[in-house]
Amino acid sequence: MRASRTDPDELLIGLVSISDRASSGVYQDQGLPALEEWFSRALKSPWRMETRLIADERDAISKALIELVDEAGCDLVVTTGGTGPARRDVTPEATLAVATKEMPGFGEQMRQISLHFVPTAILSRQVAVIRETQSHAALILNLPGQPKSIRETLEGLKDADGKSVVGGIFSAVPYCIDLIGGPYIETDETVCKAFRPKSAIRNKTPDPT
Repeated sequence: MRASRTDPDELLIGLVSISDRASSGVYQDQGLPALEEWFSRALKSPWRMETRLIADERDAISKALIELVDEAGCDLVVTTGGTGPARRDVTPEATLAVATKEMPGFGEQMRQISLHFVPTAILSRQVAVIRETQSHAALILNLPGQPKSIRETLEGLKDADGKSVVGGIFSAVPYCIDLIGGPYIETDETVCKAFRPKSAIRNKTPDPT
């Protein structure tokens, strides 16, 4: 059932951690806490999350994505895990199976970020897609599985002086959500500065004090 928004600009985020061992209780999941912590730091506008912890099963992943977009009404769905070349890594296939449009630039940038650290970043198969229904659309992003990589992928890399070395993917997410009819997202610029064309920036009402 689709949740009602407490604020017109409330962002509904679906967070999906995909791991055979974590979902079966072999070890504690790290993906969902890492995502929740990052969004708590990065977002200044209101937001709410729906979470799922599931095994590396293609049908189960696709089902969770459909539920989060079509039923829960999420504007943004972020997965973590299951994007490598191993046989059990099927997150990209499950994501593409529910897609209306592919957004290849996100995957390209994610691999560029990871290549600053390890040459094996080229083995990553993260994808991003739009899923559309008759009345709703959402952006779905595949992220890596490790908390450090999640943070770097979302916010990018800075040098010792705080200057950007490579941009994180989340800087493009708020405008993407604008374009598909979602809420207006504001970020903490010390974590991740959202980029919008000047014509898309919402004018703020001056503080009367």
